[in-house]
Amino acid sequence: MAFVRINPLIRKDINILALMILIVPLAGELKFFPFDGTFRVSLGSPAFFFFLLLLRKLPAIAAGFLIGLSVEGFRFLVDLAFIGDANWSSFFQVHYPAFFYYLAFGALFDLFKVNRFHNRPFLLGLLGIMMEITANVIELAAQMITLNTFIPLSDMNKITIIAIFRSFFVIGFLNLMKLYEARVSEMKIRKQNERMLMLISNLYEESILLKKTLVNAENITKKTYDLYKGLNQVPSVQEVTHLRQQALTIAGEVHDIKKDNQRIFAGLSKLITEENYTPYMNVDELVSIIIRSNKKYALLLKKDVQFTYKINGNHPDYHVYTILSIINNIVANAVEALEDEGMIEIRMAQELDFIEFRIEDNGPGIPPKHRELIFKPGFTSKYDRYGNPSTGIGLFYVKEMIEQLGGDVTFENRKEGSGTIFIIRLPILPLIEKG
Repeated sequence: MAFVRINPLIRKDINILALMILIVPLAGELKFFPFDGTFRVSLGSPAFFFFLLLLRKLPAIAAGFLIGLSVEGFRFLVDLAFIGDANWSSFFQVHYPAFFYYLAFGALFDLFKVNRFHNRPFLLGLLGIMMEITANVIELAAQMITLNTFIPLSDMNKITIIAIFRSFFVIGFLNLMKLYEARVSEMKIRKQNERMLMLISNLYEESILLKKTLVNAENITKKTYDLYKGLNQVPSVQEVTHLRQQALTIAGEVHDIKKDNQRIFAGLSKLITEENYTPYMNVDELVSIIIRSNKKYALLLKKDVQFTYKINGNHPDYHVYTILSIINNIVANAVEALEDEGMIEIRMAQELDFIEFRIEDNGPGIPPKHRELIFKPGFTSKYDRYGNPSTGIGLFYVKEMIEQLGGDVTFENRKEGSGTIFIIRLPILPLIEKG
């Protein structure tokens, strides 16, 4: 059996039309009679105009025809419910002119191609006024024919004023809805950008480690090859020949590793320096990203952590991935160190040509026996629920990176109770955009 695929825009318009059929007749019952009791002013017209502005594919005249019928049907049911014996003739005379109002409004909406002017609200409002006045005149003409009523020309002023208020009320409401959608979209984009920044900062961290691995691989290759050449000076006994071959094999394998790492490093570097991403950012935004990401991390660990921050001095824009890679590591460690709840404070100040970060927590602190070990590669005091240790390279990486930049990192106990303060000093010059 073949299924017909409906255009998503048409499907959306059908849903909007269904809402119109339900809401416009109800809104039409919120009414008053400004003239002689025959011409009603209701919320049905602005509701109809608002829904037409949301349509994209369906013709407005078709919507006007269907809404006109639904309004007539609803009013007949209301008369039947409250009067008990609705007279078809009197009902037709009183209510049928409204059908022509919605039909005319929809036809004029299509004629003026109103949906082209969404970005010109003032013109949209003027068109709404013109359409409503014209549709009202057509409705009044239909009433004059059936009820022999007459609306003085002076009452056209009232119709115009009502049209102005209703039209710009709809435009105002539409713009408020667009503003809300824009804010939601902006928040969504900001979250996506934050995730991308964190991803790239993590890649940046890995690229630093990879770069260090490249240096180590180069050194090992050289030393192994030197060993191979040194073994060549020894008399060629069978065991020495075997050792020479092993040394040459190791040198070749390490060289292959280095080449593979170079290709990976080149790819990471290209991604990190992609022109679509801003590599420098205001410190308030940077710290906000660090706090937001670690709030999520704390929630993941089911911990109640209160974050605060304070920034002193005027700061230039700093390199995003360098700051995120270093500070995020320290803050994440602080989150892990806390038990079920606690506080973390980030303070930032500028001292001459240096920037200083102080990350303070009120966790259990660092035991004296671990103070000389925490920056050593492979050292860890963190284990998962299965007893497996973490890699123990986080703080080692932080220290290595800080020292490469010409800075230093230290820690001390909090003066108020338990907890630790990490102090990071970095030279500003490597962190700012070169002029």
